[in-house]
Amino acid sequence: MWRIAGHLTRGLAMIWAVTTFTFVLIRLMPGDPVQVQYERLIAQGMTPDQAESATAITYGFVPHGPMWKQYLEYMWGLAHLDLGVSVESQGVPVADRVFGALPWTVLLVLSGILISFLIGVVLGVVAAMRRSTMVGHGLSIAGSLLHGVPPFVIGIVLAALFTRRWRWFPSGGHFNGDEVSPGFYYDFIGDVAYHAVLPAASFAVASYGGWLLAMRSSVASVLGDDFLLAAELRGLRPFMRFRYLARNAILPLFTVLAISFGLVFGGSIFIERIFNYPGLGMLLYQSIGARDFSMMSGAFLLITAAVIVANILADVLYTVIDPRVRRQA
Repeated sequence: MWRIAGHLTRGLAMIWAVTTFTFVLIRLMPGDPVQVQYERLIAQGMTPDQAESATAITYGFVPHGPMWKQYLEYMWGLAHLDLGVSVESQGVPVADRVFGALPWTVLLVLSGILISFLIGVVLGVVAAMRRSTMVGHGLSIAGSLLHGVPPFVIGIVLAALFTRRWRWFPSGGHFNGDEVSPGFYYDFIGDVAYHAVLPAASFAVASYGGWLLAMRSSVASVLGDDFLLAAELRGLRPFMRFRYLARNAILPLFTVLAISFGLVFGGSIFIERIFNYPGLGMLLYQSIGARDFSMMSGAFLLITAAVIVANILADVLYTVIDPRVRRQA
């Protein structure tokens, strides 16, 4: 319990540090976007009080008064999930946009990473058990080659082949709004899955090599353990041998799995941009192009929080699944 409380405390401290950095970054950016917004509103005919109120709604603080007061106003808004309003789309709350885009990015990341994890783990065990054969060498070489390729490169290749050359998959969107309407029914779910195939495949193919190599190394480290030798002497069947190896070698990978969710979540901007997929990464890309600082800070804060939460879950998960760590906690 104390271990979990420590993780949560460190996670909250890191999120606080990121929000503080975001506040300072906005204040130090060239041209001071908060001051520019305030002066532009006055130039449009607003009184100073009206311009100050409108600026506070957009950014959560105004460029007047002591810095500590501006900081407290900013943090008070964040504590109430008030991320301000979009500069580009006046009147649209940032929280609505980022939380609306969040589920679509989660869908891509979860599906891509889980698929690659399952395939990589199974083939990693095969590569370790048959490491002296052509099958083992072939799997290891394929894993090494794919492990060094960035996800966005794989995304570019898949988009060029399957959306532009052969046109087997759509080139944008998360569902076809002209043919289906949102709802929990077969046609809508199928259309969402159809639009997510290539972006999720980009994550899966890019991650597969890493899982295969990690699982192969983990299996190789337990091949000579006493429990396995004893089981083989008792006449362990091939399938049960596979199961024994997988169950004991997979434990270290669970921590990496949880961490990878956060890391891939942060890198989703490249994949979503390639496939015009309207998730959180695409929203961040568009806000950068439009210099929408409120949207940028909101999306960046949410992505950072996802990475931190993934790291906390990794530590907690490993404590739960590994009795040795649980006894030390």
